[in-house]
Amino acid sequence: MTLNTALAATSFIIAVAFGLSTFDRWLRRRKPHEMAWTIAMGLFAVAALALWWAEARGWSSASFRVFFLFGAVINVPWLALGTIFLLTGQRTGRIVTQCLLVFSGFSAGIILTAPMNGTISPNEMPQGSDLFSALPRILAAVGSSIPALIIFGGAIWSAWRVIRGAAPTMNSSVQRQVISAAKLAGGNALIALGAAVLAASGTISGRLGADTAFAVTLVLGIAILFAGFLVASTATHTPTVKRSAELFL
Repeated sequence: MTLNTALAATSFIIAVAFGLSTFDRWLRRRKPHEMAWTIAMGLFAVAALALWWAEARGWSSASFRVFFLFGAVINVPWLALGTIFLLTGQRTGRIVTQCLLVFSGFSAGIILTAPMNGTISPNEMPQGSDLFSALPRILAAVGSSIPALIIFGGAIWSAWRVIRGAAPTMNSSVQRQVISAAKLAGGNALIALGAAVLAASGTISGRLGADTAFAVTLVLGIAILFAGFLVASTATHTPTVKRSAELFL
């Protein structure tokens, strides 16, 4: 087993553990942001599994398409959806969910069928800029940059509000009782850092030209996000409401 294979396997394990944690919380509380995070971690797990397979068995067109779709285009937007639900409430969250479903379906159709330019070396991580035309690369840029800014900006804004003693939401209808301001601010800071690491992973990998750079940043990004979630989840309490009002869709 190579270092890259081990790193990819570690990313997969962390993503699955993160997803199981948020799914367990969703089963008990039916909070839509927890379902959004569960879906995001499921997508991260698929991307890590594709990376794991490619590093162990060699890159191919199929493994790269799966990795590119789940790892570079649609995973971070679903993670950002959780931030939108937390900060703005269910009305805005549902609208964004519908838009995100369209974006995810459209992206899957494009990336899984788009023609590739040139051939893929089984021993080197392919670059989307070398293989795909403009549209898949635009989808990757939109799917990674804007959602990462939402996660990063939302976490920093929420931490700043907590430090000032204000509610960490943008909508008065969103009720979150802060138990520990220090924990919530620290958890949000970790979430912001994790989002920044994940957003920078593709750039770092491209500049270094090494699979290891991407694998390391993927492991660190997911691990930091998971740590931030664990810290922040113990810092707030959401009043219990009727289950019918807490459905994800």
